[in-house]
Amino acid sequence: MVSKKGYIFIGLNVVRALSIIALLLLFASSIVTMVQDIRSVNAFIAAGKANPDIRTAEANSTSTEIDCINGDTDYVDGSTVPNQPAGAFWAVLNRLLIIFQVIVLIMSEVGWPMAFFNRFFPILGDNFGLGALGVIQCLLGAAVLSHHVDEFSLVSAFFLFSIACLNILLGLIFREKAKAHRSITSWREQYKDDTLPTTSLGPPRQLMMSTGGTAVSWDRDAAGAETARSGSLSSQKSGMGFGRQGEKAALARGYTITRPDEALPTYIPKRTVTVRDSVDASGSETAV
Repeated sequence: MVSKKGYIFIGLNVVRALSIIALLLLFASSIVTMVQDIRSVNAFIAAGKANPDIRTAEANSTSTEIDCINGDTDYVDGSTVPNQPAGAFWAVLNRLLIIFQVIVLIMSEVGWPMAFFNRFFPILGDNFGLGALGVIQCLLGAAVLSHHVDEFSLVSAFFLFSIACLNILLGLIFREKAKAHRSITSWREQYKDDTLPTTSLGPPRQLMMSTGGTAVSWDRDAAGAETARSGSLSSQKSGMGFGRQGEKAALARGYTITRPDEALPTYIPKRTVTVRDSVDASGSETAV
């Protein structure tokens, strides 16, 4: 049975897939619109060169001719290019910027290269949620919907705008943890955290202790058997201190304890043998 986190993971990834599809549709529609605008501008220029004396018909006339020369039309016929100085340049530049932003958002949704976004564009990185992504998608959709476009571009922009609103809502709900909930790598790390800690160290060495100049060696198996007879270590809730029981428990868990050699403090001077001490020692031997 799928858990609650599983449903959240599936739902967020479904939204991410829809977001990528909407961005791809907007990418394709922007290219189609840019091509249509360029063709319309070329036809506009060709018509002006062919008949420079063309004028708009009178208001009471039934003619449907359009004046493309004197600026009576706001847009070039059949395009989104405004009929103004450098209008074609800004229209094409607008489409190129939209295409560039769409590519960046697709890369952010795919998660590559996430190190680049985390460093140079952090609002699309792992430390931010889906709110910023949704806001940028809303701006792109509104930029397309603010012009008279064909049906393909219209549907793509509406679809992207609706997904953007959904991303904003999910960003408000999950905040900065939204991308972590939908990430596959985070689930792998979660399963790794559930496992026991491992180490690359070799088997523990024997415990060597020095008490009164006599070396005592404890074998790990013997200590483990004695610990098993006294009870399970996991069931003991109180510490075992630094005595013999604590040393046995540490040995059973694989820790190695070594006791340093006893030595006098550095601030106590070493005793030197004088002539008087040697005379006293020889006198005592003679008396014996």
